[in-house]
Amino acid sequence: MARTSAFGLGLALAGALILTPDALLMRVSGMDGFQMLGWRGMCMGVIFMAAWALTASNHRADLARLVGPTAALVILCHALNASLFPLGIAISPVAPVLLGVATVPVWSALLARLLHGEATSTATWVAITLVMAGLAYAVTDTGDAALDPASLIGAACGLGVALALALNFVTLRHHPDLPLLPVIGIGALIAGAAGWTLTGPAQMAQGHLWAILTASIVILPLSFFALSQASRYTAAANVSLLLLLETVLAPIWVWLGTGEAPSRRMVIGGTIVVLTLAVYVLRARRVRGLASRAPLPNTAPRQTTPDS
Repeated sequence: MARTSAFGLGLALAGALILTPDALLMRVSGMDGFQMLGWRGMCMGVIFMAAWALTASNHRADLARLVGPTAALVILCHALNASLFPLGIAISPVAPVLLGVATVPVWSALLARLLHGEATSTATWVAITLVMAGLAYAVTDTGDAALDPASLIGAACGLGVALALALNFVTLRHHPDLPLLPVIGIGALIAGAAGWTLTGPAQMAQGHLWAILTASIVILPLSFFALSQASRYTAAANVSLLLLLETVLAPIWVWLGTGEAPSRRMVIGGTIVVLTLAVYVLRARRVRGLASRAPLPNTAPRQTTPDS
């Protein structure tokens, strides 16, 4: 049976939920930005390249598809995403970084329309507006929301991550022939190699290795494969919208792991985001369910009764 947009939404939801403890594990690791980049990029890259080597049916054909500007663009997107997020988390409070990342659906909708003429439904734009309003309310509290240089750098890193993710989702949706495992793996390896080079092997073992290895070996590969694969079955804006769950749920993981309770504004804004996403996904499934159950026109020849 053909996989539908509902399958893509479910895959994106799973990927987004798997990703939510990532920020907590990064904080627990106690590592600096380039150190985290080295572990995250190298582990993720090795896993994806090994998976490709073991599962690909035609390695030569995949390598041929990697030659060209489209594959290079996706590889660059993954390298930038892998680099900017840990650097932003290390330099800045978490909230400005996550607010920048939260602009992914806006970038996705705009890039899909500008680059490919892909229509974005009114329901998606309404959901984006409500989600962005909830996120803005959640993170514009005192302290983390102050516009100091560190927060501005963190917000800029988050915006860079958002643009890279959006361009990646849009490109993959319109180029389904690109081999997913090697493009993600090569991008991650480039970022990881930069992290190891700038940190130095002697300093890479400092901090809590179990935390960064859990994020690097389990959370990142599963979540980014699911999110990137989902973009082939549903609109990039839909994948980006569900990715915003990380912005809301990550502070809850931090609260459970460190005892740092989220602010009242974070709870209210997070509730707006979660309810909006729930209604959006349920509505999308209902609309597609009604469409699939719509009766087909009766084209059978009319039965006639023979004269008695």
